[in-house]
Amino acid sequence: MTDATAPRRRGRPPRTAESAAGPATRDRILIAARTEFAERGYDKTSMRGIARAAGVDAALVHHYFGTKDEVFAASIEMSFEPAMVVPRLLEGPPDQLGERIARVFLGVWEDERTRAPLLAVVRSALTHEGAAKVLRGFVLRHLLRRIAAELSVPDPTLRAELAAAQMIGIAILRYVIEAEPLASAEVEQVVSLVAPTLQTYLTG
Repeated sequence: MTDATAPRRRGRPPRTAESAAGPATRDRILIAARTEFAERGYDKTSMRGIARAAGVDAALVHHYFGTKDEVFAASIEMSFEPAMVVPRLLEGPPDQLGERIARVFLGVWEDERTRAPLLAVVRSALTHEGAAKVLRGFVLRHLLRRIAAELSVPDPTLRAELAAAQMIGIAILRYVIEAEPLASAEVEQVVSLVAPTLQTYLTG
């Protein structure tokens, strides 16, 4: 017979939280986390705050994600949906890769459903080393390495990183700082101007 007073293992949610666990609960926690990071920033977001916004016990958030860095990384992944984005980037003629990257990347930013959490990610990374480390790790692990692996050119990882730096710089100027005229330029105009440079980085 189990002693009801025995301490639980660290990270294990209470029995009432366990009964609520499941894919839908995990997704609800991630949606709440994206909103919290977007509204409060990385520093002011807490695991308890995420749990409260998701309507679950804080132990359940720890059960799924462990630390704030991990839930932050998962919320980034949810925004980018790398499992869907990267195959789209790699399909098609190699000489159009730069255009595909520009169009997909800007498309994610133009989507109102993902813009707010992405703004939170970039703003947090600019001001908090922990958030910057998580973002760098995500970009390297899920995006750059997978793209670089498909490039039959010298220094593929360096080339992929240069392309990423170009697009992140555009995102900061267009969506965070809102520098004109870039902020108001049509997406297709930006794509047409940026794509050749990205193509040179990747395959030139």
